[in-house]
Amino acid sequence: MRYTSVCSAAVLVAAVFAASTGSAQEWPSRPMTLIVPFSPGGGIDASARIQAQHMSELLGQTIVVENIGAAAGMVGGQRVANAPPDGYTFLIGNTGTHAFNQSLYKKPLYNAVTEFEPVGLVSESPRILIARKDLPANNLPELIAYLKAKERTAQFGSAGVGSGTHLPCVLFNLAIGANITHIPYRGEGPLMQDLVGGRIDYMCATIQSGAAQAKQGAVKAIAVMAEKRVAIIPEVATTGGQGLPGVEASVWNAFFFPKGTPEAIVRKLNKAMSETLDDPAIRTRLEELGLEIVPAQRRTPEYLAQFLPTEIERWAKPIREAGISAE
Repeated sequence: MRYTSVCSAAVLVAAVFAASTGSAQEWPSRPMTLIVPFSPGGGIDASARIQAQHMSELLGQTIVVENIGAAAGMVGGQRVANAPPDGYTFLIGNTGTHAFNQSLYKKPLYNAVTEFEPVGLVSESPRILIARKDLPANNLPELIAYLKAKERTAQFGSAGVGSGTHLPCVLFNLAIGANITHIPYRGEGPLMQDLVGGRIDYMCATIQSGAAQAKQGAVKAIAVMAEKRVAIIPEVATTGGQGLPGVEASVWNAFFFPKGTPEAIVRKLNKAMSETLDDPAIRTRLEELGLEIVPAQRRTPEYLAQFLPTEIERWAKPIREAGISAE
């Protein structure tokens, strides 16, 4: 009887393995859902839709893009974390959903490391430090000198506490040792309007909107918060290139499955993702959005799995030091 039980268990394990392997090989056999954890119309939404269309062609199945925007992206992230790990629901996450929120919120809705299966890093979009056009500073050293002299009255704005336009400026302020008053707005649109109108002094904008306003002469472009200059506005030097290393701030995008998704499915989506990013037409469209495609060696599931904890810790420090928190 013991022999029979052992044999039955072995057969059961083999059957489960065969079933999971078979389902992975057949995947995808029906439409998939890509969750964008933000409202329609933003940069990450546009990026997701461009990629989804091409990946669906490669995979032979429709990819339906669904926007679930609430709680700084955590509601959409939670939807994917709780989804069946069968490869039919996945997420495009970013620095906010998988790094900022883990330290910013006292009770985040999920653990970004343990509740997701990393698929691959897609792109990065550096922040650009811009100032009102009549501010008496034309480069980073001059801006730093101005802020230290006007520390009590200077103001910077963001699209909300803990947003991708807030924490990069927190990082900058800590680096220069200045305690500048923060003015939070409900979105980057009204924030940019007040900067253009001269009602605040500076902000750390998305590269797309910041570069566009700078080229129109509506604001001053002070520094790109990246390791190297960017193609969308190559004439603007980096923070490190102007004597302030260590304040690089890029918002990255990446794909995630629910934890436990079979490796064969993860590899297959990663392959479709990478082939999409290597397509010249797709690459051009993403670069027009101000996104920088990461090189092939940084697109692997293994790289993203190692990268994510370091990003969480990197942003935890300025969040703690600045005393920022959200419910």
